[in-house]
Amino acid sequence: MSLSVKNVSDLIEQWAPLAYAEDFDNVGLLVGDSSQKVNGVLVTLDTTEEVIDEAVSKKCNLIVSFHPIVFSGLKKITGKSYVERTVIKAIQNDIAIYCIHTALDNQADGVSKALSDAIGLTDTQVLIPQKNTIKKLRFYVPNDHVQKVQNALFDVGAGRIGQYDQCSFVSEGIGGFRALEEARPFVGTHHQRHHEPETQVQLVFEKHIEQHMVQVLKKVHPYQEVAYEILSLDNTSSHIGMGLIGTLKKPLKEISFLTRLKNRLGTPLLRHSKTLNNPIHSVAVLGGSGSFAIPNAIALKADAYVTSDLKYHDFFKSASSILLVDVGHYESEQFTKNILVKYLIKKMPNFAIVLSETKTNPVQYF
Repeated sequence: MSLSVKNVSDLIEQWAPLAYAEDFDNVGLLVGDSSQKVNGVLVTLDTTEEVIDEAVSKKCNLIVSFHPIVFSGLKKITGKSYVERTVIKAIQNDIAIYCIHTALDNQADGVSKALSDAIGLTDTQVLIPQKNTIKKLRFYVPNDHVQKVQNALFDVGAGRIGQYDQCSFVSEGIGGFRALEEARPFVGTHHQRHHEPETQVQLVFEKHIEQHMVQVLKKVHPYQEVAYEILSLDNTSSHIGMGLIGTLKKPLKEISFLTRLKNRLGTPLLRHSKTLNNPIHSVAVLGGSGSFAIPNAIALKADAYVTSDLKYHDFFKSASSILLVDVGHYESEQFTKNILVKYLIKKMPNFAIVLSETKTNPVQYF
């Protein structure tokens, strides 16, 4: 099997389209040539100099990293920082670096799903659905071409709402136009106003397919100039957004719940708000820095919220209504590389996919 860096990144983006990454993020191919042939893929949480060395030793020339090694702009690459040294070493060894970060954070079966599975949550749903992910396409087509155009759009994912697909609304009417001198009209005559029985078709779609969908519409539509509109909707997707909330199969006392977190996440230290002597049943989680989602967890009446990077004043936000638990940034995301490996092996079963053995957690405990 011969694959390029772009072939691999395209497969990843079928799962976690970059369109859903946060605006502040830096995702996609950060180092290397997208056309480069891939010999092997090393999957890691972070890219460091040690990870580059591991990739070289294991003959992997593509690193798929969760966190971006280049987050803010680099004005110089002189080796004075670990970021610069890592990039230099990758280039010297012809190793490409691809990052997925918040594009995977915003997938219901992504980062937070791996954390929720480790904790043992069931019946999970997105904690903070991402806004502006659902759009609507409206176009007009001659009546006898409706099915052909609709089916082509359905094939690329238009018309999907949650667990339903091929959803549409149609209404018939009369369209009017006049073809000018340079036009190539499908129906009608130059310089004469023409009226044609047409169907208005409306389809919802997820924003990451917009460009491809419009290309398909223009290709299969019989008219030279296609009349269409794209509207943004307030609706949100049930599987796109930050964090998850779910339930434990059996409620636990707070101390038992905290003990479970320590054991299953392999951390010697937890930081948490005041215990409330309440059973823990409903639990919200968000891998990585998640202080911004405390109000969402409280609003959904979670008994506990598990995340990382909480500051001193964040713990006051528990408002004696929720147990806030900071498990550590690395600890909350440590399972991400495992689900990436599992996905890539499923998509490329006969290709070299390697789980990095380098522990990249920069935090040490005493």
